[in-house]
Amino acid sequence: MSQLSQRPDAPVVGQRHRHESAAAHVTGTALYTDDLAARLTGVLHAYPVQSTCAHGKILGLDTSAAQQVPGVIRVITAQDIPGVNDQGAKHDEPLLPVDEVMFFGQPVAWVLGEDLEAAKAGAKAVRVDYEPLDSLITIKDAIAAKSFHGIQPEIAKGDPQAAFAQATHVFEGDFEFAGQEHFYLETQNSLALVDESGQIMVHCSTQHPTETQDIVSHVLGIGAHEVTVQVLRMGGGFGGKEMQPHGYAALAALGAVLTGRPVRVRLDRNLDMTMTGKRHGFYATWKIGFDQGGKILALQAQLTADGGWSLDLSEPVLTRAMCHIDNSYWIPNIRVNGRVAKCHKTSQTAFRGFGGPQGMLVMEDILGRVAPQLGLEARELRRRNFYTEGQDTPYYQPVRHPERIDAAWQQVLDSADVARREAEIAQFNTNNHYSKRALAMTPVKFGISFNLTAFNQGGALVLVYKDGSVLVNHGGTEMGQGLHTKMLQVAATALGVPLSKVRIAPTRTDKVPNTSATAASSGSDLNGGAVKDACEQIQARLAAVAAGKLGVPAQDIRFAQGKITALGKRDELEWSEVVREAYMQRIQLSAAGYYRTEGLHWDLARMTGSPFKYFSYGVAASEVEVSSFDGSYVLRRVDIVHDVGDSLSPLVDLGQIEGGFVQGTGWLTLEDLRWDTSDGPGRGRVATQAASTYKIPSFSEMPEVFNVNLLDKAHEEGAVYGSKAVGEPPLMLAFSVREALRQAIAEFGASGRSVPLASPATPEAVFWAIDTVRNPGS
Repeated sequence: MSQLSQRPDAPVVGQRHRHESAAAHVTGTALYTDDLAARLTGVLHAYPVQSTCAHGKILGLDTSAAQQVPGVIRVITAQDIPGVNDQGAKHDEPLLPVDEVMFFGQPVAWVLGEDLEAAKAGAKAVRVDYEPLDSLITIKDAIAAKSFHGIQPEIAKGDPQAAFAQATHVFEGDFEFAGQEHFYLETQNSLALVDESGQIMVHCSTQHPTETQDIVSHVLGIGAHEVTVQVLRMGGGFGGKEMQPHGYAALAALGAVLTGRPVRVRLDRNLDMTMTGKRHGFYATWKIGFDQGGKILALQAQLTADGGWSLDLSEPVLTRAMCHIDNSYWIPNIRVNGRVAKCHKTSQTAFRGFGGPQGMLVMEDILGRVAPQLGLEARELRRRNFYTEGQDTPYYQPVRHPERIDAAWQQVLDSADVARREAEIAQFNTNNHYSKRALAMTPVKFGISFNLTAFNQGGALVLVYKDGSVLVNHGGTEMGQGLHTKMLQVAATALGVPLSKVRIAPTRTDKVPNTSATAASSGSDLNGGAVKDACEQIQARLAAVAAGKLGVPAQDIRFAQGKITALGKRDELEWSEVVREAYMQRIQLSAAGYYRTEGLHWDLARMTGSPFKYFSYGVAASEVEVSSFDGSYVLRRVDIVHDVGDSLSPLVDLGQIEGGFVQGTGWLTLEDLRWDTSDGPGRGRVATQAASTYKIPSFSEMPEVFNVNLLDKAHEEGAVYGSKAVGEPPLMLAFSVREALRQAIAEFGASGRSVPLASPATPEAVFWAIDTVRNPGS
């Protein structure tokens, strides 16, 4: 067993501990970025002047009337930017437009006011003249116009055309599905101030403090060492705060530099929904071939991601979608082409799963549609095509531990009592004409690591004080997912001290530099490895001190629960006693830790390699009941078995699995993201820009019975304390809900017919699907 994976005696990891800020969350004492503004004096409030057309030339920008509004201090335009006017990943996203607007709601200028009302009034007074230009709003508009940007990669393996010629069954189709609004509780916000030395302090709700620091520094035209970014905590992120916060942080910093006063940028819900990127919608065309026994022989697909007006992270989102189109299934012959559509909409961005859900959804939709035509139950078709030992992915990465897919599948079959319940469901459907039930099972295989190999590194700074207390700084950010809780448990385990001895400091770029985004489900892997490394450096120094006191070799020293012992000796030392002695001996009690994920390699040009450290697996069984009167449905029961390796913090992991599943269910069944596609003055406007028009899951959508279990015997060699990532993979377990809806809809018509189903499968979509099944010729 590797040193990284091995757990010592009496570890703190693996114990069920509540979230480190749970009490503060529920009592309202937890501070977020915007709470800090109330602790400062002279804070200016920023409000945007938004574009009123989807695409147009800026003919004139008049701020004079705004300058006369009482309380308005300054109007910021592109001409005020001293450095690089860009906030994007690909240098194609100006912070403020110079002569052209690219989406409805794009900020054209920002007004700084003594209070928010003054800033709003000032923004309303700014006059902007536009010459409207042609705009592309839907993904099909962009495809028809051949409007694409970025790379157009291809995955190719085997000979699909020859396999199609030999296939017993060949099917073709297409599938368009929508994106998703992040709808984090805390909207985008930043607070910037300049200290007496000219150092710029940015408090920001960001998943990537280092990149926020980089963008702020280049917008201002200064070095990164003059900018410090701190993240206290976030009220949710889900990927929407990986790239999107940088521009708001830069604007706040620019305002602080221009005025000499702190500047607050906080988007209200309407602004956040109209200005920020979403999960990418996709359009896919496909062709698939099967042998007589229902085994997949070949797949050919074209995936088009709706990127919006600029690239943002669309290229890696697309490539991850392509790398996950296989999901849990062996496809010996495959060709997948990808492209990013350029539309005049918000620039779509990272969202939990980062393209993986979109690629996997294409495959699950295909299997759900064709199973009846093959004369197979969808569950059996899926099982027949699971990966087995010795097989590799379409990009030639060997699939390790594919037997865990079968193990999780069987564990769900047994724990959910599937056979008995399906008999009951069949009886219910026989006895009921207007309501039907169905139970569907779907698997998940999700790769863990960043697409960009360089991002797979993390840092930490661990400080041990003379009294034996410990302060941990690491490069990851806390957005409610429990990363800080896990890092506390890792540090306590690595040092052999009680959890109460350890505290986490807010994430800051002047404590841990050059870190990667807390994304790609890799926060615990990267930062946990770095924290463990720093702790082990300190522990090795302390072991030498303890060895001298006990008269044994350092390798015989053991640390556990605040006690230090030696093999073969009854004597024990207190942790704090050895720490004090180390200080008296002038031994360093701090360490910078570092971790890089080994074994990764990726050729983007050829789309081949091993981009993932490992795969996380899971299986879900969902049962629904559907009404034919209005397409409404109830999620009656969900049973999940998920592979998290040897869990670092089981209570945190269970919460992540439940939350990810519910968010995935929202994307697939409720969250109907719409843009105005009319030719009127509102063309390109986000039509669903509030909770009143954009439905997210609530308690009423939760399953009546919700059982979540962790996969047994799932140690992951080569990962921190044998654990696995858990942030993103559970979202894809929600495919089982959509597939259960499809199977329930099929019960209203004749057997053996394919059932197309829109995504999201809203009650309206379900109603029309039922109508189609009942009246196939209409």
